[in-house]
Amino acid sequence: MPIPAGNPAPEFTLQDETGTPRSLSDYRGKQVVLYFYPKDDTPGCTKEACSFRDDYSAYGEVGAVILGVSPDTPWSHAKFKSKYELPFTLLADPDREVCKLYGVWGPKKYMGREYEGVLRTTFLIDHQGVIVKVFENVKPANHSHEIIEALKQKS
Repeated sequence: MPIPAGNPAPEFTLQDETGTPRSLSDYRGKQVVLYFYPKDDTPGCTKEACSFRDDYSAYGEVGAVILGVSPDTPWSHAKFKSKYELPFTLLADPDREVCKLYGVWGPKKYMGREYEGVLRTTFLIDHQGVIVKVFENVKPANHSHEIIEALKQKS
């Protein structure tokens, strides 16, 4: 179960697509869209990432940064980011520690098969590092618009 709104966002440090360590605290003072997704270059994850890309200027207008997190490697993220010209940071969580910390690693079902995986979830984090909204069971196609509306209502 994801961390609920109203709680401080747990601090973490992960490597980005270039292998550079990035900490959540690096973004203190800004609104953060922290989105967890299952896997680079899969249909739903690509649709979600590209919608963030297409709406990227709207995030800049409200002063928000986007951070994508998945269990993929920095190398996989670099390839995914380059292929789809993604203008935001992707963070590698191959040990799934941050996914578990945020409560987004759990049981899933696909075609009757049960397995453990990333539960597609997005956290809106305010300037002070507090979670202000949690989006669970995200639908990739319209998710970016949902987040922009929530950010506009907040500001």
